[in-house]
Amino acid sequence: MHLTTEIAAWAAQDTRLLVCILIALIAIVLLISVLKIAPFLSILLGTFIAGTGAGLPLEKIASSFSKGAGSILGEAGIIIALGAMLGALMADSGAADKIVTTLLRYARGAAIPWMMALVALVVGLPLFFEVGLVMMAPIIFVMARRSQQPILRVAIPALAGMTTLHALLPPHPGPLIAVSALHADLGTTMLLGFVVAIPAVILAGPLYGMWLAPRMPIGEPEQIGALFKGQQAAELQPGFLPSLVTILLPVVLMLGRTVAKIWVTPETTLFEMLNFFGEPIIALTVTVLFAVIVLGWAQGTDRNKVGAILRKALPPIAGLLLTIGAGGGLKQALLTAGISDTITKVATGTHVPLILLAWLIAVALRQATGSATVATTATAGIVAPLVASLSGTHNALMALAIGAGSVFFCHVNDAGFWMVKEYFGLDLKQTFATWSVIQTIVSVVGLGMTLLLWGVLT
Repeated sequence: MHLTTEIAAWAAQDTRLLVCILIALIAIVLLISVLKIAPFLSILLGTFIAGTGAGLPLEKIASSFSKGAGSILGEAGIIIALGAMLGALMADSGAADKIVTTLLRYARGAAIPWMMALVALVVGLPLFFEVGLVMMAPIIFVMARRSQQPILRVAIPALAGMTTLHALLPPHPGPLIAVSALHADLGTTMLLGFVVAIPAVILAGPLYGMWLAPRMPIGEPEQIGALFKGQQAAELQPGFLPSLVTILLPVVLMLGRTVAKIWVTPETTLFEMLNFFGEPIIALTVTVLFAVIVLGWAQGTDRNKVGAILRKALPPIAGLLLTIGAGGGLKQALLTAGISDTITKVATGTHVPLILLAWLIAVALRQATGSATVATTATAGIVAPLVASLSGTHNALMALAIGAGSVFFCHVNDAGFWMVKEYFGLDLKQTFATWSVIQTIVSVVGLGMTLLLWGVLT
């Protein structure tokens, strides 16, 4: 069975669409880097360039942009806002400082990047990347400040750990969807996923961070960095245990939801409770309320000051939210223009090994749509008919190869790109050199490991 026979022939519209998207992406980069136009407005203008060139009516472009922006803000916007409030509470109460102080007892100097990668793996296992970043941000900033390390040396291992898990391991949505579509065994996929993830995290995290940090020195961003400053006097700081419980609470709640979906009978009271409290927005809301009580009121902080801490967390993230929304709008406009079908034609027009084909389709769809989950879902659906005769182990490796491809070279049409840029005060070139390269390393190492395991296990 040849997949190419099921796909429509290449048309002039496909060429036109690719050219228009390339022009739009170049325009966005030039508007931001040369003309210094705000990213939100630059992406909006780039969306209209791409959509108009592709032949979409202006009204359709506008509605697609609004739909995409609203969708991404509905998912990520509230999470980022809750995370900013939680981060401010952890910083002002001294909880972040307490966690960092404890970690520094076990890791100093060259060991710190490795410690941050390990912490990110623990925190990021059940969390969406956006949630993991807002949870790790206060730890990253305070750790860099306390250890007097360059912030990228501390941040890059954490980013690598979280994005690798997001790409490769259930319960993240992309890997779960791929496992289901390809009929792979969940346990086998998780086991092999850890085998693939370990070298990917090491190379993209501590090693790349230690190499890049001295070559691209950056300071702490003023606005976001200010959220994670100013803890109370030492005697008013919470202990390590309540500080640790605060940061791990959403991890436990979301992990409970995953456990419920796998092992708990649906429509039971236990299932409903675990499913409800494991919803990311609910889990973070519960955590913020927990932090208000345990890190605020219980430490003697009056209600007015706690309220002020929560309020001050929101203004610095306004620009970030608008930029992320614009990235979602661009992605939706490209999907409306039919980019998924066009990229599928490109990727399936060549005769390459099956596992490499799956990776290439995921890479192409990620470049076009800006979404790892969309790329994984679409790719799994495309290659599913071709893997029906494969073993469960090989199907698991196919799912991992697709996940690895879905994170290749993240750029301006992805919300994560703008989150990293704004959180760490980077310009476009620096964001490409950090976040885009981190994801590319994870993607290429993931492909290499799946090919190696494919050969070993055949």
